[in-house]
Amino acid sequence: MAKSATPVVAQEALPESPDVQAPLDTALDELIGYAMRRAQLKLFQNLISRLSAHDLRPAQFSAMAIIDQHPGLMQADLARALAIEPPQVVPLLNKLESRALAVRVRCKPDKRSYGIFLSKTGEALLKELKAIAAQSDIDATSALDSAEREELLRLLKKVYQE
Repeated sequence: MAKSATPVVAQEALPESPDVQAPLDTALDELIGYAMRRAQLKLFQNLISRLSAHDLRPAQFSAMAIIDQHPGLMQADLARALAIEPPQVVPLLNKLESRALAVRVRCKPDKRSYGIFLSKTGEALLKELKAIAAQSDIDATSALDSAEREELLRLLKKVYQE
């Protein structure tokens, strides 16, 4: 289940009207990290709902996209690219393998290592998923015009590529 985009607020602070939909203004609204997290939640909720039709989560989609760009990469490299701990990659890959979307192939030089590849089915599905993700991104940021989207993306990249 997706997390709510509304911040957790003490029960006594909520207005009595049950039909209040808008989040409460708080001092947190002036923090970039808080605003980024709220925006990320909105974007992910939109993407999660669209990927659910394919029984996939954003991390699995991200893994497929990374594997597609770097066929044969090792599990530790995939974990690093996803910014997760290496043990978390195992169930993610198990899910992709069980759906015949990816395969682990034993490396010849180091028999203990496995390279990860997308299957033909995985490659075909990824093409469809990329279009779904792109449309989801556009829909979730519909309040922005194309120039604002480009500027936001440029600024976000500047923050995380520092």
